[in-house]
Amino acid sequence: MTLRIRRLLTVVEETLIEGGVPVDPPTRRAAAVAVIENPYAGRFEADLSPLYEVGRALGELLPARAVAALGIPGPAVESFGKAALVGEDGELEHAAALLHPEIGAPFRALLGGGAALIPSSKKRGGIGAPFDIPLGHKDAARVRSHFDGMEVRVPDGPRPDEVAVAVAVTDSGRPHPRVGGLRKEEIEGRDGVV
Repeated sequence: MTLRIRRLLTVVEETLIEGGVPVDPPTRRAAAVAVIENPYAGRFEADLSPLYEVGRALGELLPARAVAALGIPGPAVESFGKAALVGEDGELEHAAALLHPEIGAPFRALLGGGAALIPSSKKRGGIGAPFDIPLGHKDAARVRSHFDGMEVRVPDGPRPDEVAVAVAVTDSGRPHPRVGGLRKEEIEGRDGVV
């Protein structure tokens, strides 16, 4: 199946002050979003496997754009996530077919690993609807300082027959983390959890 992209959007956020206290160095996160045609909009299709290859192509394109926006090498990324907003004529399962079977392998390859599950979310919404990309540490899911999220929106999408697919990466955790849990310095890297 051919990937048909109508629009690409890349966003970088930097937090310099949190809770009135300077953040040094600033925490940064970047998202890359593609608004793509949904070939199954408006009709039920039992076999969604053609969307898997579209997901793989997005897994090569979007993480590279997000990492480049941060200006760091892939292995320096600390947390990651993925999300999709399906236009009103699509199904949540269309988002699942794009996000789950194939997008992860090229994403992890760019980062030089990433043992943890890539957090994800899916929702249906109209043009300009906000959606959240959940974030978690790429190597250990229990690193609480990296439990986070990034809101994105596309001003003119997704249209009813489109899907907005997004990935996000960070160069750090939340600003001033202080809720305990496993610290990134304590990651063992055995299983994607600890």
